[in-house]
Amino acid sequence: MAKTKVVEIEPLTRVEGHGKVSIHLDDHNNVKEARLHIVEFRGFERFIKGRPFWEVPVIVQRLCGICPVSHQLASAKAMDLIVGAKKLTPTAEKVRRLMNYGQIMQSHVLHFFHLCSPDILFGFDADPKIRNIFGVIRKMPDLAVQGVMMRKYGQEIIKATSGKKIHGTGAVPGGVNKNVSIEERDSFLKDIDRMKTWALSALNLAKNYTLDHIDTVETFAAFNSSHLSLVREDGALDLYHGKLRAIDAGGNLIFDQVDYQNYSDYIMEEVRSWSYNKFPFIKSRGHIDGWYRVGPLSRMNTAGFIDTPEAQTAMEEFKGLTRGKPNHMSLAYHWARMIEVLHCVEKIEELLNDPDLQGNDLLVKGDRAEEGIGVIEAPRGTLFHHYRVNEDGQVTYCNLIVSSTNNNEAMNRAVTKVAHDHISGRPKITEGMLNHVEVAIRAYDPCLSCATHALGQMPLVVEMYDPGGSLLERRGKCV
Repeated sequence: MAKTKVVEIEPLTRVEGHGKVSIHLDDHNNVKEARLHIVEFRGFERFIKGRPFWEVPVIVQRLCGICPVSHQLASAKAMDLIVGAKKLTPTAEKVRRLMNYGQIMQSHVLHFFHLCSPDILFGFDADPKIRNIFGVIRKMPDLAVQGVMMRKYGQEIIKATSGKKIHGTGAVPGGVNKNVSIEERDSFLKDIDRMKTWALSALNLAKNYTLDHIDTVETFAAFNSSHLSLVREDGALDLYHGKLRAIDAGGNLIFDQVDYQNYSDYIMEEVRSWSYNKFPFIKSRGHIDGWYRVGPLSRMNTAGFIDTPEAQTAMEEFKGLTRGKPNHMSLAYHWARMIEVLHCVEKIEELLNDPDLQGNDLLVKGDRAEEGIGVIEAPRGTLFHHYRVNEDGQVTYCNLIVSSTNNNEAMNRAVTKVAHDHISGRPKITEGMLNHVEVAIRAYDPCLSCATHALGQMPLVVEMYDPGGSLLERRGKCV
């Protein structure tokens, strides 16, 4: 009887949160199965119940220290509807947008320079003693400083709009609680040209890597999929607000201009026993074929254009690689991510020159509602926050579909494909081979902390095996 060997990558490195990969091999080291396991459990959907609705934007952003602004804004957008603020004041709308561009800029820069650049700069098989951020600092100090300073700029934008760099309080139900002062505006404008120069150089680094290694990029963790994002009414990329658009692998519309208040008519979530992360899918296509991708790559595929000139030029070049058809190359996420950094810098400059940022009309209220849904484009992709509130202002229902949850099936497929391509049948498994699997996961910049939640009860299972690998006893309970 053939035995199954299990190779585990635990912990996953250079990603946000905790996870592991298990690769099951037969006697000939052929891959039988490979899975990405999200091993954390975060119970935000449960313990947010009973809390006053106005606390929610502050509480739920504790899901993450990397993308707290995204959760703050998505929940604030949902709570806008609860307090009857159907349209924000110009100042509130623009301060929130500025906050979001600062968030996406700093998160993308952190991922690109600190987490994935060692693979790009030194190679997937490079010595792990060098293949890390400290290796980048030693060998390319100017590039490392650029990454640090660009991220600092984005974080300072967040501080100016939200009060703190991490876990701020700026977005509140119905608007914001502060504007941007003249002094803050001028300090950001002073450095904006340098940010544009650096954004362009980072974009060129990601683009040139893609083009110089196109044979690898076209095959590594590449597979056809559907894509989903928010787009503006005219089809433009919009990272703060819009309506839902989904396309299939050939670029054909599955649905378009869907009001995200009706998201549950179009998207469902599947639960699988081996992960605390759900598996969303498009209802009309079923749970087998309805999975999709989100994030920078998907946004480049779904959006018709970008409304800032430098980023639009970059997008045209990006789309030219696939002659206008959807790009399904996982490693192209890096190029798409840097296009968005450039777009964010351009939008930040545009907003900083808008006098509405100094306005004092910050809040709107209207007739109370019992339900609110907020959706935003987070750095990693489309983020859904859905709440119901009772007449006492207490949350009675919460459902979160976070970006990395939307990408769950895609990341598992990426893991499986790379395991088959780079590990299956090899007589010896090396660290470099296993890093190939991690490279595929890092392309999605997953936020595993955000992604973890469970439907119903949380299982606690203890299994005991003998030295030969046979299961002796299994006990479990739900907590």
